[in-house]
Amino acid sequence: MARKLYPIGIQTFERIRKEDKFYVDKTEYVYRMTHTDGTYFFLSRPRRFGKSLLVSTFRSYFEGKKELFKGLALDQLETEWKEYPVLHFSMAGGKHMEKEQLERYLLYILKDNETRFGIQCDSPDPNVRLLNLINSVNQKTGKQVVVLIDEYDAPLLDVAHDEESLDILRNTMRNFYSPLKDSEPLLRFVFLTGITKFSQLSIFSELNNITNVSMDEPYAGICGITKDELLTQMSDDIDELAEHLGQNRDETIQELKNHYDGYHFSWPSPDVFNPYSLLTCFAKQEMDDYWFGSGTPTYLINMMRKYEFLPSDLGETIYAGKKDFDAATETMTTIMPLLYQSGYMTIKGYDKMSKLYELALPNQEIKVGLFGCLLPHYLERHTTNGNTCIARMSVLIRKGDMEGALQLLKDFLETVPYCDNTHYEGHYQQMFYIIFALLTNYSIIVEPHTAKGRLDVMMETKTNIYVMEMKFNKSAKEALDQIIDRKYAESFAQRGKPITKIGLNFSQKDGVSTLDWKIR
Repeated sequence: MARKLYPIGIQTFERIRKEDKFYVDKTEYVYRMTHTDGTYFFLSRPRRFGKSLLVSTFRSYFEGKKELFKGLALDQLETEWKEYPVLHFSMAGGKHMEKEQLERYLLYILKDNETRFGIQCDSPDPNVRLLNLINSVNQKTGKQVVVLIDEYDAPLLDVAHDEESLDILRNTMRNFYSPLKDSEPLLRFVFLTGITKFSQLSIFSELNNITNVSMDEPYAGICGITKDELLTQMSDDIDELAEHLGQNRDETIQELKNHYDGYHFSWPSPDVFNPYSLLTCFAKQEMDDYWFGSGTPTYLINMMRKYEFLPSDLGETIYAGKKDFDAATETMTTIMPLLYQSGYMTIKGYDKMSKLYELALPNQEIKVGLFGCLLPHYLERHTTNGNTCIARMSVLIRKGDMEGALQLLKDFLETVPYCDNTHYEGHYQQMFYIIFALLTNYSIIVEPHTAKGRLDVMMETKTNIYVMEMKFNKSAKEALDQIIDRKYAESFAQRGKPITKIGLNFSQKDGVSTLDWKIR
């Protein structure tokens, strides 16, 4: 029997069900949330993780479209099937807008909902229109109203690094959402999704009764595809992919895990795969970096600059309390909340005694995509040639030919004119880190502690350990001597692999950067 088509790019529950496309059943979560304490709920998840589809599922449920849920978990759970009027707002179309443009967009989506219910209102103020809409729908239907808001933070993300612009647009959105508090008696259910968590004070005024389920264990698998769902509901898909790739089933599962798994939104939590990447991989029958390629995180790069967060910081496990990474975006003092909420770092562990979470990059797709995105900031306009160089270096390092790999890097650097920001060692350290991080799934650590101080870079492959010290406008011999004199290599001897010591010196001559090295 032919497999069902994947709903790639389709975010409408009704369409998926009517067209009989592949659907991972999340309706148990819908029932759970709609039959628990509270009226207002908020869920944060990275982009393309199924938030819009979830919102659409809530809409079909509250509109009483029972036939769409036949054979799903909710069909067995729900016995009453009460129908409610649903107001559905997507803020996805409100990106890259100035204040006046955003206000016009809000009026547009309000008009769309007004038309569905046959309501007229000429007020130029979005908050007045929303208040009138809720009151009028309630009076017209005699029922409490359901309000669903998808991507509530979309208008704010691209200006998150610009406090002045953020403040203006934030006030606009606060004004729009303000009727939600005063309309509480008229509302059956309010559900908001987004990527980031803005403070209730700044966005929702005095609406302080929103239940944030983003890190609640019962909802850890509400978006994305869990490992159990993959192995059961997509078992045939795994076998088909394995056959196409010329691998056995276990090898294919492991490769899927390395590429797309690793997300945890609470602790404990099931393993969660990126749904967009996983489905696209099955559809195309090829492992690739689909999620990162589907959108450039401009806002993230801007915020990394603002907080002076270095690429090498991304390669380390970070220990943090919940309030340090589950914080409101506009009150954060580090970039950690944005990295976590955007899906570029995730929970990898939790210590109950200290109440500290372990945060790290989720998987290989994020690692390669993020470092690839950062590379142009260190190679100016020579990224394409840089990627070619990295790919060729990877082949040589896998063969144990570090000498050849460094020669390739030297040849490439001599084609790249230097600029003002390359006059210090740290620039080369970060560039070097990104390049080696992109090689393969090797362990790369910048400035690891040793008994005699900090080493610049340690890289561990399957067969070898490389300890590297860098100098700028000095000599490779001086760098190698420092490794030997301070006995940096001894800190890694217990790992049981051959250790290669490499002294590196970056210098600038005749308008170009160059590299020399000594290996022992």
